[in-house]
Amino acid sequence: MTFSVVLGQDGWSVTYTKNRICVLKGSSVELSCSYTYPSGHKVTTAFWFTELGTGVEPDSLGQDPEYSGRLEYHGDKKNGQSLKITDLGESDSAEYKFRFMTNQEKGKYMGSPGVTLSVTDAVLEMVPTSVSESESVTLICRTKCTLDPIAAFIWYKNGQPIPNSNTSSPVYILFSVSNEDTGRYSCAVEGHEDLPSAEETLTVRYGPRNTSVSVSPSGEIVEGSLVTLTCSSDANPPVDKYTWYKKNIASPKASGQSYSITSISSEDRGDYYCEAMNIRGTETSIPVHINVMCKYVIISVTPPPSHLVTLIYCIMTVSFTLFSLLLCSLSISRSLQSVHHDPNSDTYTGLNVKTSSTDYDTLAVSLLLCVCV
Repeated sequence: MTFSVVLGQDGWSVTYTKNRICVLKGSSVELSCSYTYPSGHKVTTAFWFTELGTGVEPDSLGQDPEYSGRLEYHGDKKNGQSLKITDLGESDSAEYKFRFMTNQEKGKYMGSPGVTLSVTDAVLEMVPTSVSESESVTLICRTKCTLDPIAAFIWYKNGQPIPNSNTSSPVYILFSVSNEDTGRYSCAVEGHEDLPSAEETLTVRYGPRNTSVSVSPSGEIVEGSLVTLTCSSDANPPVDKYTWYKKNIASPKASGQSYSITSISSEDRGDYYCEAMNIRGTETSIPVHINVMCKYVIISVTPPPSHLVTLIYCIMTVSFTLFSLLLCSLSISRSLQSVHHDPNSDTYTGLNVKTSSTDYDTLAVSLLLCVCV
């Protein structure tokens, strides 16, 4: 405890409990003193002030509208008095003095020098604010003056206290940072957790990670259609170059975050992957397989007029159709439909191989083929 005694003559004195006080902005402070005066005097007036003013006597803080509703007086006029000031702001930083007057002529005294009050706020300094992974960051919780009393410091990330981070030192170090350390940091003085510093944002640079490829459309890909491949990657700073490759082919297929294949064909079947790059590094995605399905066509065939040739032609055609269906059974199983004849347009009679008839000359055979170009 510090005492500051202001001695006068003939028993006049003012003793301040502390002559320098540093407190946080938004908090409260109590200024206290005791005083003496010669016997035969009776104190009639006692008050605190910061400026002498323009009159004969200084103005009491109670008359200053800036302190309205923020002052609390304690003590008596006989031997001491304390003043509590609440909701402190930086403008309250000043030298506070105590003055009292008695009922005797020239019975007045002022304790000078007084109490120097400094109001500060907690300020977080981050050095540096942007780092690469595995580097270190230093956090410093600064105040303009030494807080009274000296207290511990509490550290926050994204508004939440960092576990086991309370320190008696205003310095806190983040060693070997990773992407998980990215966030908003602040500090506070223990006992004044409701008065944290303004936040500082830490950014951590890292190379591409979680690189992957998506394909559109996501279902079956039929030849002749448009297919788009898109590469995504998490990186800071963002990826500045994407390169596309087809497996077992050394030269790149394309560049850019998206790669489109127009009118895809069976030659485009294969495994595709992308490479993402920024200033911190490069990462390659897992390959995705692109399979191109056959395209279905219906071919109508009109056989030659000869009945025997027609029969042979139909047998060969059916055989070819069955062979095509066998080859494409996996591709067309969901698309094959029965062909129904219109009874009003087709005429059926018994086939007589000895008799020639033009009824068979216009017989048409519809074939469902699977064509892969």
